[in-house]
Amino acid sequence: MRSHTAEPSLPPPGSSAPEPPPHKPGFDHGHPATAGARALQRLADHVNTRALVLLRATVGIVFLGFGVLKLFPSASPAEQLAVDAATKMTLGLVPETVLLLSLAALETAIGIGLIAGGRLLRPTLVAFFLHMGGVFSTLLLLPDAMWQPHSPAPTMEGQYVVKNVVLVAVCLVVAADAWGSGSRSSRRPDGTDRTTSG
Repeated sequence: MRSHTAEPSLPPPGSSAPEPPPHKPGFDHGHPATAGARALQRLADHVNTRALVLLRATVGIVFLGFGVLKLFPSASPAEQLAVDAATKMTLGLVPETVLLLSLAALETAIGIGLIAGGRLLRPTLVAFFLHMGGVFSTLLLLPDAMWQPHSPAPTMEGQYVVKNVVLVAVCLVVAADAWGSGSRSSRRPDGTDRTTSG
């Protein structure tokens, strides 16, 4: 018997090769990596559009939590450190109880203002940066508590203060957007200030 093999059919001379079928949009169930990449992209886009709200809300929650803790005696581990620094700033003229309640009220108000945003955001940011100035001044006002002896390394309390640079950086970004958007919205298309008359 003769073996018969089928020859592959070739297109006639001058004709182009058949094109592959077009790719239809949709989910590639056979490619989980591609679907995962799209999911990550959607998540990234979602976070990116709400990044500023996320930043100020998280800092606000931190401040609100720390402020509320100071309303309860000995509940905050930073309580005595904050009182000692504030006592030095006020030259010992203000009772410690008043200082602690004032700090608690200030931090709570900053937390609420950052979370709420809107018209409260700008004055809250001013209060935040003033407060941070006081916080970082403890590195100079309380050197024995902030720095290890015979070493430039900070103590645990000093590290507690230094890590606030992260909060400052976050609020600088929020402030840049808040004041930048305000300056843009206050100008007409021709570049003149909307708030000026005439």
